[in-house]
Amino acid sequence: MRCVTTNRDKYVKYINPRRGYADPRYLNVNPIQRGGILTEEAKAALLEWCDGYSVCDFCPPQTPRLDKIANPPISEFYRDLAEFLGMDEARVVTRCREAKFITFKMLGKAGDYVVLDSLAHYSSYLAAELSGLRVKEVPNSGYPYYKVNPEDYALKIEEVIKETGKPPALALITHVDYLYGNMVEASKIAEICHQYEVPVVLNAAYTAGVSPVNGKELNVDVVVSSGHKSWAACAPTGILAMNEEAAGRILKPSAIEGDVTRRSFKFKEVALLGCTVMGAPLVSLMASFPYVAKRVQRWSEEVEKARYVVEQLERIDGFRQLGLRPKMHTLIHMESASLYEVSRKHKRRGYFLYDELKSRYIVGIQPGLTKHFKFNVYGLSWDQVKHLVRSFHEIAEKYGIEVR
Repeated sequence: MRCVTTNRDKYVKYINPRRGYADPRYLNVNPIQRGGILTEEAKAALLEWCDGYSVCDFCPPQTPRLDKIANPPISEFYRDLAEFLGMDEARVVTRCREAKFITFKMLGKAGDYVVLDSLAHYSSYLAAELSGLRVKEVPNSGYPYYKVNPEDYALKIEEVIKETGKPPALALITHVDYLYGNMVEASKIAEICHQYEVPVVLNAAYTAGVSPVNGKELNVDVVVSSGHKSWAACAPTGILAMNEEAAGRILKPSAIEGDVTRRSFKFKEVALLGCTVMGAPLVSLMASFPYVAKRVQRWSEEVEKARYVVEQLERIDGFRQLGLRPKMHTLIHMESASLYEVSRKHKRRGYFLYDELKSRYIVGIQPGLTKHFKFNVYGLSWDQVKHLVRSFHEIAEKYGIEVR
């Protein structure tokens, strides 16, 4: 029988070298990675708390639960996190999608509907499916703006009522979608949903942690977000923040009891399976939190950079930004008929653009794509932004594409 440890060195060899986006010389514009770059404080915290359960050494025996740990100050962090998001309670879970699943499971019953926008992330659908819920999609306007109209939420809620005789269990708002970086009118949608007494979940995976998000001001019941996408934390970290009413339903304590041992676990929150993220991922989120709380105040400048990039890239013949205008987010989706034409004749086909960018120390745009591609300029310096623009102009001119 082959010894499974024989080739163990291959993992070490692969993980250790700094490749591509991990190389400090490279500018990484991957849409899902700009907001997740760790702070130096988070990197130091990882080394301190990297061993297994680590923080669980300090779990209080009287109230054995992660959010009750005072040293490191997890309980205090949860309170600060809730306040930062304008909510009453907060928990850290493994991913944003888990936060959605927990919310769907606890606020809905099998067969209920959740109304969501047609630009929702696929994990929103899977969270609904695993929870036994059905979905009704709010349409968007299609090419080239893909706008979601708040009033269409009312139409879908009415559709559910007509079909089932009752409103949907909840509505999901994708604050900013992953395809076009469109920001929706969340407070207006929430107001419409609440007229039907439908709880509202805000998927803030692309906004909370990089921009100001206040759940109470937006009039939503639950805010979910991604720590490793937008909070300068390592994976896996997700955020679940709730108002008092939603927290009462979502954070129910365990009520089970063993028939022989009579064991019970009344301190444990059943939807969280007792405890969630502990150790290195959690402390990286905590260590970056002061930095995150400050950086959201610079959001207007980040959006200004995105608008500048769009303006400069659209000087290239055949380039067009897809999604709403003007940009309200740093995730950019470009359509490029001219680069696509080049790719059809190039020996590397669509990979030529990846090659050209990498030769200029830019990575993160998906290899093989030229006709449509996404990138994110969040957190880049102005010098880096201008290098990105200059690189696209140089590539266009190299292949005979006019730059106006």
